[in-house]
Amino acid sequence: MEIIFVLIPVSLLLISIAIGVFIWAVNNDQFEDLDRQGYEILFDEDDTQEEGDED
Repeated sequence: MEIIFVLIPVSLLLISIAIGVFIWAVNNDQFEDLDRQGYEILFDEDDTQEEGDED
């Protein structure tokens, strides 16, 4: 039963850290452009071709 007095503050601390990290991420525009990375994979052109290979 005494472990509950340790687990409750530890869980509240972890929840407050998680909320703080989420708020930091929102304020620093981490969720601003979620689609760009997916489009870069689909429409990535091969820039490693040499100029002489374009026949």
